[in-house]
Amino acid sequence: MSTATANSRPVTFSPQLVPDDPLALHWLRQVTLRLRREVAWIWHERGLTPGTAGTLPPASDRAAEALDLARYSEDKRHFFAEDETAHYLSAQIAAGEPEIREPPLRGSFSWVAAELALAPTERFLLALSVLTAFDSAAGSVIAACLNDGAATRPTLALAQRLWDEPVALLTVAEPGHRLYGYGLVESGEPPAVRDGSVSWREPLAAPAAVVRQLLFPASGPPALLEPVREDEPGAGAVALGPLDAGGLRVVPVVGPRGAEHAVHAARAAAAAGRRLERFAGPPAALARAGVLDGLVCNCWLRGVDLFLDLEASAVVLASRPPQLPSGAIPIRLFVAVDAAGALAEVPQSMRLPIVHVPRLSYAQRLALWECELGDRGAELGPALGDVARRFRFEAAAIRSVSSRAGDGGRALTAQQLVAACRAEFELDLGELAEQVRPRFRREELVLPHKQSLQLEEIARAMRSLTAVHYEWGTARAWDEAGLAVLFAGPPGTGKTMAAEVLASELDLPLYRVDLSQVVNKYIGETEKNLRRVFDACEASDPIVLFDEADALFGRRTQVRDAHDRYANLEVSYLLSRMERAKGMTILATNRKEDLDGAFLRRLRYVVDFPLPGARERRRIWSVAIPEGVDATDVDVAFLAAAFPLAGGHIRSAIFNACLQSAGRARAAGVPKLRMEDVLVAVRRELDKAERTVSLDRFGPYAELVRGLEHAEGVR
Repeated sequence: MSTATANSRPVTFSPQLVPDDPLALHWLRQVTLRLRREVAWIWHERGLTPGTAGTLPPASDRAAEALDLARYSEDKRHFFAEDETAHYLSAQIAAGEPEIREPPLRGSFSWVAAELALAPTERFLLALSVLTAFDSAAGSVIAACLNDGAATRPTLALAQRLWDEPVALLTVAEPGHRLYGYGLVESGEPPAVRDGSVSWREPLAAPAAVVRQLLFPASGPPALLEPVREDEPGAGAVALGPLDAGGLRVVPVVGPRGAEHAVHAARAAAAAGRRLERFAGPPAALARAGVLDGLVCNCWLRGVDLFLDLEASAVVLASRPPQLPSGAIPIRLFVAVDAAGALAEVPQSMRLPIVHVPRLSYAQRLALWECELGDRGAELGPALGDVARRFRFEAAAIRSVSSRAGDGGRALTAQQLVAACRAEFELDLGELAEQVRPRFRREELVLPHKQSLQLEEIARAMRSLTAVHYEWGTARAWDEAGLAVLFAGPPGTGKTMAAEVLASELDLPLYRVDLSQVVNKYIGETEKNLRRVFDACEASDPIVLFDEADALFGRRTQVRDAHDRYANLEVSYLLSRMERAKGMTILATNRKEDLDGAFLRRLRYVVDFPLPGARERRRIWSVAIPEGVDATDVDVAFLAAAFPLAGGHIRSAIFNACLQSAGRARAAGVPKLRMEDVLVAVRRELDKAERTVSLDRFGPYAELVRGLEHAEGVR
């Protein structure tokens, strides 16, 4: 039975689909010819006339077909020799490869065949894997040859059926074959092996990024990749050495978030004589199987290295072990991380020296601010330098703020720039700290003259920090350190209030560390929590308040057991981080004597908050009474002289008295504070403090208090 009429059309491609590489064109034709010859055999083997049941042979019983493959192998050879169409196709298949006189373009099918010394069987399998990505119509033909309407991608089993010497396909099916190892061919289970046996029915395909380069080598990078701007090797460029054939090498690019990881990676690549491209697609795309392998293979074909930014690297490193591309592909994969530990599970044999990305210095930040703001920052003057110190941003954040700050082309004010910086950096400390909104003004904070002067000195020092560090030259000696301050004194003497006043005057956000969340009984966890606090504050300008600091900054002890050793490590870690902190750190404690002496040496200011004297107490009573409340009945002079209370107790007493007075005066609608309510509230505060006070202390009000406490039905 002849099938010449239906199957003897010449093999052609449309002009838009003709590959640029002649060897690729040859092997794609080889695949197409063999598929058409196989279709001719299927018509014959099933006893059907071509075209009677459709364009392609209908499906048959798959179990019977499997038996027939072996039963009719000899008949198939005779058919190929005797049938007119099959003979014609076999003659075309026998045509040799085209003669290639010029060196092939890098990354082309011809280049790969020469570079890897691919045998004809391997070239055929590569072309078969490429075909479905190159010609969408091939899927239905493959499904007919596989006798499975859903199987539109080729398999090793199909390759064996199409090749004249099926045994030769066994070498291509070996696990770890270079077609799989180099990412040229993907299979359902690369390298298509289950329990040591080859899975002949796993679908094969070449990644789209690979197909494009093999067939059209002059087409440039795929859409998911973009060149990193070339940079001359910097003075500190890491020497990576020449890239040998040892396979994939991972280069850690370690630096803070927002830093120019790609620029430093490009310098290192340029120093090694290589170009660098970056993954520019959505990071989630790298979670899909085969995407990274295809891109890495494409980079190898074009002779460039690949860079993954922080977000893309996080996707690749998220799984355990990391989903790295095939280790056989000889390129460098630059992986941006903010800590070298993120690459701990990458095999040491694959890692190259770390490319360190240093934080921008103050001078670099200031220069970048001036460059990015241009004329808009011309009127900022010293305020711009202050912003450069307070907000230790990297290049990406500075560019982002500069592009959004201000109103069109108008000149910026310092307040606008600071607000834009804070909007860019949202401090997230989770449960470790809470932001405190300052409630008090300086006139509400009543302190002795010495302590008031000290607070003014602290505020002045914080405002002068930029000039002293970078104009007077103290930054290098003091490592650009900020201010560490200790507020010590009995409860209620105004330590937290003073921190709020400073935050308000300096216009700095205030965060109070929650020690119940920071301190952890497990070894090492307290340091981790504190590191989160200090690291989060490193890039911005908050005041960090450690209340009840003695619980955390206690005195180091002699090591008697493991617990003492690790407790001392916590204290030592805190000492180190406090010295390096760039903003303001305030420690508040009721027990100064319990603090480690090394802490006191590292503190810029120590402010002792004493219990207020009679004069201070009178001022506290006066300022603590809410504005708009009638307090003409309250004898402030007597209260201040008679009761040595701290400011916190005084405010508590006034609040409680207001609650009681408001309940009685509600009917009349008069906001009037009654003296008797204040006296009872004072008595309750003394009881809370377990301080026994005789009625004589109440002087002329003793009988009134006695009556309020003992007279039946008075209240």
